[in-house]
Amino acid sequence: MRKSARYASLAGAGLLALSSLTACANDASSTASTGSGSKGDGKGTKVKIMVGGLDKVIYLPAMLTQRLGYFDSEGLDVELLSEPAGVQAETALVSGQVQGAVGFYDHTLDLQVKGKDVESVVQFSHAPGEVEIVSNNAAGDITSPKDFKGKKLGVTGLGSSTDFLTKYLAVKNGVKVSDFTPVAVGAGPTFISALQQGSIDGGMTTDPTVATILDKKAGKVLLDMRTPQGSDEALGGPYPSSSLYMQTEWVNGHKDTVQKLANAFVKTLKWMSTHSATQIADKMPADYSQGNKLLYAVAIKNTLPMFTKDGVMPKNGPETVEKVLKAFNPAIQNADVDLDKTYTTEFVEKAAQNAG
Repeated sequence: MRKSARYASLAGAGLLALSSLTACANDASSTASTGSGSKGDGKGTKVKIMVGGLDKVIYLPAMLTQRLGYFDSEGLDVELLSEPAGVQAETALVSGQVQGAVGFYDHTLDLQVKGKDVESVVQFSHAPGEVEIVSNNAAGDITSPKDFKGKKLGVTGLGSSTDFLTKYLAVKNGVKVSDFTPVAVGAGPTFISALQQGSIDGGMTTDPTVATILDKKAGKVLLDMRTPQGSDEALGGPYPSSSLYMQTEWVNGHKDTVQKLANAFVKTLKWMSTHSATQIADKMPADYSQGNKLLYAVAIKNTLPMFTKDGVMPKNGPETVEKVLKAFNPAIQNADVDLDKTYTTEFVEKAAQNAG
């Protein structure tokens, strides 16, 4: 039984505001559907899921589940939609335009404070999957977050999870939030360009952007949070990030459908744990590799450690997320968050039994 935590409304609705990494997800809204029917036509129950960047490796299980045919095998007709800015995914979920969202778990805490009951039903990860990169020119001046003072640091968007994590790393290392400048540079080509042109001294991003930067020798890794060990060192514990989260009321009213979704995603996570990065890359859409399949496989390999094998929320994960969000926002203590209501393991536990 976890203790209720004190937590205030966070600035902005951008906890999930992670920009797309490649051109295909830079569209305002791109879609990819599996199956062919809608609810009631005998071809599968229709479900719409918004993803905060379908081609980002941290959200890879969404498209991979479709490509492996696991939605179909569960009798689901899942339509995957992609928005470059996660705030639109949040809006789509809360307004009922979609039934689920694939994004950072921390969003559930933010929404609860705003009076919206949302919960993670499948936890894809136990680490952020994020990397703090510094430019070659600034590498000598920035050797740890203690050196963030006076620097321009790139984030996908102001109020995004990368923004929050950057602020936490600064505060944890004795640097005030007001002592550095966060710069919204998106991800992919826009992030890389900002790094090369000196618009930012460093910044936080994910694969495949990280792999591309290192391949171009455009920057160096300062902090790597793609592994549980890296998450523990930087954040003090497991940091559940990528997840399938849904409105609690919808979950309670559609348990059979949610169970089928959990079954499909848990199968995928298990499949990922027994296959190589190259095998995973081979299953993904060709354009995700942007013409360099070897580099794309490297990006997947480096990010694979962040994923869970069973979709279960890591022990003490919610507490770590809350601690991070509390560190830099003094208004956090003005509201209570019940962490027990921000996730459920009911469906993934049954999925494991079904698989067994």
